[in-house]
Amino acid sequence: MESSKEVLMIEEWNGSSSTKLFKTAIITSSPSLSIQRPSNRFNHVWRQILQAFVPEGFPSSVTEDYFPFQVWDSLQGLSTYIRMMLSTQALLSAIGVGEKSATVIGATFQWFLRDLTGMLGGILFTFYQGSNLDSNAKMWRLVADFMNDLGMLMDLVSPLYPSAFVFVVCLGSISRSFTGVASGATRAALTQHFALQNNAADISAKEGSQETVATMVGMALGMLLARVTSGNPVVIWFSFLSLTMFHMYANYKAVCCLALTSLNFERSSIILQHYMKTGQAKFLLVERKGFISVVMHKDCTAADVLRSYIQALVFANLMNESSSVHSDSETWIDGHYEGFVQKLRLSGWKTERLLSHSIVWRANWTCGSSDEKTD
Repeated sequence: MESSKEVLMIEEWNGSSSTKLFKTAIITSSPSLSIQRPSNRFNHVWRQILQAFVPEGFPSSVTEDYFPFQVWDSLQGLSTYIRMMLSTQALLSAIGVGEKSATVIGATFQWFLRDLTGMLGGILFTFYQGSNLDSNAKMWRLVADFMNDLGMLMDLVSPLYPSAFVFVVCLGSISRSFTGVASGATRAALTQHFALQNNAADISAKEGSQETVATMVGMALGMLLARVTSGNPVVIWFSFLSLTMFHMYANYKAVCCLALTSLNFERSSIILQHYMKTGQAKFLLVERKGFISVVMHKDCTAADVLRSYIQALVFANLMNESSSVHSDSETWIDGHYEGFVQKLRLSGWKTERLLSHSIVWRANWTCGSSDEKTD
């Protein structure tokens, strides 16, 4: 008499995305419980390490421009931390570290003034430009790193002008304060752009891990470079300027990798001009007097703001082509706007709102007889 036994087999898979799963073990129950794991343990360990630096589900959980941007961003960060050791060394030397004539209270006061001016500079910069940072993330990203370069340059120059030391280091501190505000705000905007699965927090955390590694490597190389170049101003300046040029190039390449899908003034204008010049409309952009004002109703929505700006662009395009610009621009919007926005959505653009300055002033109007008051 023959008997048959059922064999139970369980496979263990690892991974947070259905497209990035890896078989890690096979458990069978015949003739006894056994566990078989792949012989190549290196790949499994490497994947575990990689999870500390890339978002879960990478690369399907982020946009295509995430990886090239992070590569160039890490390289520019590496050069920043190397140069920081050189500028910090010069700054401490100017304060008087290592000199018998220097006093603790004097050095503390100078450092306090440096930090105080930086804090005030950051507050003022936020007050004047805080609402404009996310609408021009690429531009402010470059501006932030340029101001950081300027701040480190001021620290490196400070020992050359002992009579104006406090003034020079305060200028450098103000420059770096602009960097802190602009870089943090644009990073938040870019994180939202990269997140395809509402994983902005995960992307931000992994970006912190990447920056930590770049910081440690950069500081180690910077200490080595500071030791090698100590006492040789020519080599110090050559190293600093060379790394600064590479830093600017890496930032430029990082920004060029970005393919933002949110609409702001500039991207809306470029897309509309392209839309009108490709045969889907008969008019070209022609400016007259240079300004077109748009007054928003107090009950307007984000969609209304986008529509009003697009109609203003159409109005500008039709100024020298029509004698009845108001009616013609309204006709164009009625016939083409929905199709235009739909094509933007299909192409991956975000059309929920227009990235612009906050609309502080709005208006309310009513229609009535001529003897009624209208506000």
